[in-house]
Amino acid sequence: MSGLLEIEALFLRYGQVEALSGVSFSVGEGEIVAMIGANGAGKSSTLLAISGIVRAAAGRILFGGRDIAGLRADKIVRLGLSQVPEGRAILAPLTVAENLELGAWTRRGRGAARSLERVHALFPRLAERSDQLAGSLSGGEQQMLAIGRALMAEPRLLLLDEPSMGLAPKLVSSIFKTIAEIRESGTTVLLVEQNARQALGIADRGLVLAHGRLLKQGPSADLLSDPEVIEAFLGKA
Repeated sequence: MSGLLEIEALFLRYGQVEALSGVSFSVGEGEIVAMIGANGAGKSSTLLAISGIVRAAAGRILFGGRDIAGLRADKIVRLGLSQVPEGRAILAPLTVAENLELGAWTRRGRGAARSLERVHALFPRLAERSDQLAGSLSGGEQQMLAIGRALMAEPRLLLLDEPSMGLAPKLVSSIFKTIAEIRESGTTVLLVEQNARQALGIADRGLVLAHGRLLKQGPSADLLSDPEVIEAFLGKA
């Protein structure tokens, strides 16, 4: 197994509860990989372990060939890995511009300015709302801001946790289109998403988790036609 991100036999516990039980997978440079599964399957826990927000009980997390398991979250960001958390976690009392500026805390000067240009090109509405308080944005605009803030660090790998949550169908389609554009611009994406059909529709490969274990993985096209995946997560088209 080789890739930009390599997860090897990852275990994670919350007290006596085992959230992940020996999960292993890889994400190659330039890929979109979608992780699907029911609530409580361990999807968000996997992202939290990768980004250093929670510490794994055992296993290796290799990013660019370096084992980052046990590193502080801020050091992992500096290495080129950013996460957009479930629920967005924007700073509501600050303006859009201030939220984006905080996303570039690892970068200064012209580099941050180039990052801002990229974010505004992806999300023109954020440029229009630059001086507006983040808490007054619509749900879709807040999701744009959360993604834009993470991109301000110019990550090699972007972790996205439920980006479509709470959005109207039209906005969901727009967000997934933008995720594809982010990959096309050179950023690798690991996506956790309840909307399995949409996620697999833009992903190169998919991972299916259940009860903290990896049940299936493979090309998205194969999973979209897999009877077990259809029955459990996709339903009728």
